[in-house]
Order: sequence, then C-alpha cells, then structure tokens
Amino acid sequence: MAVRNHRLAALAFFVGMAVLHSWPLASDPAHLARLDNHDAELNTWVVAWVAHALPRQPLSLFEAPILYPEHRSLAFSEHMFVPSVMGAPLLWSGVSPVTVYNLLIIAGFALSGWSMYLLMRRWTGSEWAAIVAGLVYAFNAHTLTRFVHLQAQHVEFFPLILYALDRVIADPSTSLRAGGQRRHALLLAAAFVLQSLCSNYLLVFMTYAMVVAVAVRWNEINTINKRFELIIAGLISIVVLAPFLWPYFQVNREYGLARSADVVTQYNAGWRDYLATGGRMHYAWWSHRLYEGRTAVFSGRRLKEPRVRMVVAIGILGAAMSLGTSLPGYRLLHEFLPLLSGLRNVARWGWLPLAAVAVLAGFGVAELEKPTFAKATVGRGRGVMIAIALLVTIEAIRTPVGFTRFNGIPQVYDRLASQSDVVVAEFPFYSGASVSLNGPYVLANTRYFKPLLNGYSSFHPDTFETRGRILGTFPSEVALAELRGSHVTHVTVHTGRYDADTLKAIDSIAALDLVADQDGIRLYRLK
Repeated sequence: MAVRNHRLAALAFFVGMAVLHSWPLASDPAHLARLDNHDAELNTWVVAWVAHALPRQPLSLFEAPILYPEHRSLAFSEHMFVPSVMGAPLLWSGVSPVTVYNLLIIAGFALSGWSMYLLMRRWTGSEWAAIVAGLVYAFNAHTLTRFVHLQAQHVEFFPLILYALDRVIADPSTSLRAGGQRRHALLLAAAFVLQSLCSNYLLVFMTYAMVVAVAVRWNEINTINKRFELIIAGLISIVVLAPFLWPYFQVNREYGLARSADVVTQYNAGWRDYLATGGRMHYAWWSHRLYEGRTAVFSGRRLKEPRVRMVVAIGILGAAMSLGTSLPGYRLLHEFLPLLSGLRNVARWGWLPLAAVAVLAGFGVAELEKPTFAKATVGRGRGVMIAIALLVTIEAIRTPVGFTRFNGIPQVYDRLASQSDVVVAEFPFYSGASVSLNGPYVLANTRYFKPLLNGYSSFHPDTFETRGRILGTFPSEVALAELRGSHVTHVTVHTGRYDADTLKAIDSIAALDLVADQDGIRLYRLK
C-alpha cells in the first residue's frame, strides 16, 4: 500500500508540473487554445475523428472526410491513435474537441514524466533521481517548443520499452516455463505498439532505437530463449501494427507519400540546434540568437554499465540521424533502410538524445546523492536535491504560454450535421503555400464530419493541388464545374475574406441558394 501511495503521489506531482509548464491552460481549457497554429487545428480534428469513427466505422478509420474525394486521407497525417483513444470517452460524453485536445496535452506531459520516474525509481532506487529524470524527460526543449503537437507530448511508453527490453536481456531465467522472459517480451511488444501508435515518427525512432540497443547489448543475449523472446516481441509488434501501416503503404503507392532526400535537407539539424533552447531564461539571455524552433540537447557521461551504454547508443543514434543529409551516407540510408523515407523533419530525431539525457541525469543524481547524504545532514542533502529539481524546472520553463481565445465553432455548421448526403467546399479555398489556412475549416468539420473538399495535412497529393488551383478561381464557371464534378452539395463563403463586388457576384449565381448567413459565414446549397 505504501508503494502504491508513493506512485500516486508521484503522479500527482507530475500532473502539477504539467499544469505549471502549460499554464495558464489548466485555468480554462475550454476557451484557451493554440489554434493560431494550424497544426493544432489538424491535431484536434484527428483526435475527434478517431473517436467519431471507432464506434461507427472502425474498418474505415482512414477514409476520413477531409481532402475529399481523395481516399485514405487520414494517412496523409499521423493518426495519433493512442492519444485519440484516451480522449474518446470525453468526446463521447459531449466534451468539445478543443477541450479534450488541451487536456490530452496536459496528460501527455504528466504521463511521460511519471513513466520516466517509475523507470528510474526501479533502476536506481532513488526518489530524487527518478524525479529529476522525469522532469528532464517530460519538460525539455523538444516537447515544450512543439507544444501544439500532441504526438510529441505522448512519449510515456518509451521508458516502459526500456524497462521491458532490459528485463528480457538481463533476466537470468533460461526456462520458458518460468514465464519471466515471456511476460517481459509481451510487455515489450505492448509498450512498443502503444508508443508507435502515438506517432509515426516515434514508430521509426523506436524501431531503430531497439536495433541499436540490442546491438550494444548483444553479448548479453547469450541464450536461445532470450533471442526467441525478442523475435516473438518483434513479430507481435509487426502483426498488431500492420493494419495501421497498410493505409500508409497504399497512400505511398497511389500518391507518392515517401519523401526524397532533397526534401529532407530542408529539415536537417545542425550543431546550432543543439545549443538552442526555448526556455525563457536561456532565450532572453542568449538562445534567441540560435533558436529556430527546433530541438536542444545537453551532453553528459556516466557509468559504463549495460543500461547506460544502451541509452548512450540510442542518444548517439538520434543525434546522428537528426543531421539528415549533412550526415555522410545518410542518402543511402534514406534510400534503403525501411521507414526512413516516410520522415520529412529529421531534426525530430533530436528527441532521442534528450530522452537519453533524462536517463543519464537520473543515474547522475543517484550517484551524486550517495556522497551528499553520506557527508552532510539529511536535511542539507535533501536541500541539494530540491535545488537540482528546481534548477531543472527553471531552466526549461516557458510559462506563461501564449494562448488565443476560442469561442467555439460557428453554429452555422450544425445545419450540415443534420443532413445526409452532404459534400462541402469552403471558400476561400486554399492550396499550395497557403494550404494551412484551411485549418479552421478542418476544425469546423468536427461539428458534422461530412465529406469536405478542403483540408490540411502534412502531405497533399497532386490531385488536391490541381483541384485547389481551379477552386481558387471561385466563383468562376470553371470552379463551379469542378464543384459539380466533385458532387459538392453545399458551399460556405467566409464574407470577411472577399470584397463587396465578389460577394455580389457570388450571390448572383443562380445555382447557389442561400441557406444561412450568420457569424460572417454564408451557407449555400449548390443546385
């Protein structure tokens, strides 16, 4: 019971730290938002769509309504299945998608820190080592500068992967009947799958991190049973993940989802990125000269024990791969290694060094704690540990986070929810370099979840771009012909984005019947 209460107290602590690092979000999660960033609008829509589709059409999960009439449009972005499932009960009970998204951001911070805490508490036996490791892991330059990216906050399963892998490798049991290795192999597979279903990027990172970890500790994998259990864990992971990977394979085959090495070059990390941080103290003092919205990392050396070698190797892997095409030989790796061609922003590999630093920080604090408590009074030693935890927090903190006011989705969209056989196009229609401006339309789609020609994602097929160029001429005859060819039934016009003459021309189109005009949005039915 004492251990259980201890863990619950730690969870409460990391929830508090998540509230602090995201403040003032917790004060009004229903109305504060980062919807000034269109990625937040897309991520909110993804969470809402997954929750909407699961009880209604789970086998058609990837046939999402945006970017109609393209197929498998959910696979144009990350599906974020696990965070979406976490938020589904709230969405089913009527909580707004924006509120759920905000709560999932806080939950991701808290669960990630708590998970690392549990790992380092188990590995070091030190409470303070676990706290510091959890703080460094959950609240760092990568997670805090990618605040709007929900998938970047939900890394709570990686510590569980490290724990399970270590147990499979280090477990002295050689008998499958003992069940130890089998249990840990199943745990490894489950943790790997759950982490991979948070983010496609994390799927790739976890895959190669595990390859490196096994290579570094290969001399310990000295029995048939251990190798067999690793193979079993891998096979289970592949089987479970296959239904989620297949739509991406289909999209790549049909539209060309894979990124070329030349595209990757735009997202290479450099040595300056490993000096920059978004923490307010650093940013105001010196980091603003280097900061470009990317990742930061800190270096350190620790013991040469197997666990440390493993996480150091993982950190080196991430740092090297984050250099992208600046790394000699990367183009060959990109061409021939599985999954790499699906990554665009290779600088995000820099998360792995930060994860490694968190583990090393835990080991370092545990080592420091011994002489501190041995040579000083307990009270003074505890003061040193508290000071370290405070310094880690102050170093990273970015609060108060800037939010915008969200007053809800315009009620005009409710008219679309109550009708069947609806296909919608919103104007102005954005494509090309302006495609992210479709973000508000995507968010509004959570009110009705009917086919929408507009869309925003990390990938846009050429067919969408061609359609977008035509619809960009609306209200021309060629644009109206494209709408009819796409079976559009309803058109919305955002009046604040057009001049009076264009609005008059739209109203004069005989094929458009005005259905509603409210909140600066005109809803027409296309005959």
